Amino acid sequence: MSEKPHQNLAIIGHVDHGKSTLVGRLLFETGSVPEHVIEQHREEAEEKGKGGFEFAYVMDNLAEERERGVTIDIAHQEFDTDKYYFTIVDCPGHRDFVKNMITGASQADNAVLVVAADDGVAPQTREHVFLARTLGINELIIGVNKMDLVDYEESSYNEVREEVTQLLKQVRFNTDDAEFIPISAFEGDNIAEASDETDWYDGNTLLESLNDLPEVEPPTDAPLRLPIQDVYTISGIGTVPVGRIETGTLEAGNNVSFQPSDVGGEVKTVEMHHEEVPSAGPGDNVGFNVRGIGKDDIRRGDVCGPADDPPSVAETFQAQLVVMQHPSVITAGYTPVFHAHTAQVACTIESIDQKLDPATGEVAEENPDFIKSGDAAIVTVRPQKPLSIEPSGDIPELGSFAVRDMGQTIAAGKVLEVNER
Repeated sequence: MSEKPHQNLAIIGHVDHGKSTLVGRLLFETGSVPEHVIEQHREEAEEKGKGGFEFAYVMDNLAEERERGVTIDIAHQEFDTDKYYFTIVDCPGHRDFVKNMITGASQADNAVLVVAADDGVAPQTREHVFLARTLGINELIIGVNKMDLVDYEESSYNEVREEVTQLLKQVRFNTDDAEFIPISAFEGDNIAEASDETDWYDGNTLLESLNDLPEVEPPTDAPLRLPIQDVYTISGIGTVPVGRIETGTLEAGNNVSFQPSDVGGEVKTVEMHHEEVPSAGPGDNVGFNVRGIGKDDIRRGDVCGPADDPPSVAETFQAQLVVMQHPSVITAGYTPVFHAHTAQVACTIESIDQKLDPATGEVAEENPDFIKSGDAAIVTVRPQKPLSIEPSGDIPELGSFAVRDMGQTIAAGKVLEVNER
């Protein structure tokens, strides 16, 4: 593990605006992907008549390996700058990125928005910016990419900058927290080194901006919340639930409660990477053993918390929802699958309480009959079986969810309040 502070970074933006190439370039410039791998991809790209796609190939090959179910060394999605150790949480081209970005397992602290200079704001640009705003991404770095295609014209850069600034204002993003950089991921301009082609620009390179991001405070002072990914039986130890601590700390000797299974006990041991540790904190993947708990008492999707401040279990909850894509309309009674942390539970939208103006967040309509793609709304949701979830105002890590149906993420949201059962 790196001793540097860690940041989760989302790379967002419209398809074909160069996200993959940018990720490949970042990994290459920071030495995370060796030169010979890039060379190999360059030859492959040229053979297929796609010269110039070598950085994108780095990412796409990973995507293909993923499709085939080959496990990939996670290092491919990580890189170091002078100050931070970054994990890219949205590997471009990854179908489930939206779900992953939303369900907390990889909530990004900050994001790089890629907008092509020759194309400007496109539909997914809007969707991703809105998502970033809904999910509480704090700082946005905007890479105005493909500057090589517009001959590094300052006027093209200014046009896109103006267009994106308007978009940010529409979704109430604080434009003071947004930094614009003219880049070419393909040529490498203003990524690691300042480019001679943009002598009209005197700001940071992309890596400098990433170094300048504020440090993220780990949520150690929040109560323990540890969503369970799997439960194992290990001979000589017994039942070992495994998961990633989202907030708080876990120590041997703690009395814990698992919800919604509603069982509990005393933590005997905590392990990380097959070694026993006295305690673990946010971001740590742990296995632990709890006295008196059997393998069938708990399951994936349970959340472990302190016995005296157990995770809440929702009878119903009110949430702010953004519909990203749905072939028709969503009405009360619709029951898709909600993905929240490690849980997947069918939930019924009992009522659509308010339709919001997605640009401003103001109430546009009370009790609308339906909502459709592009709409934002406040809804009341009833899980079909017990679900542990928290208001995002209290524990943001357990307060967001993705809604899936028909094999795609159709909506994203955050929990406003929980009516406990």
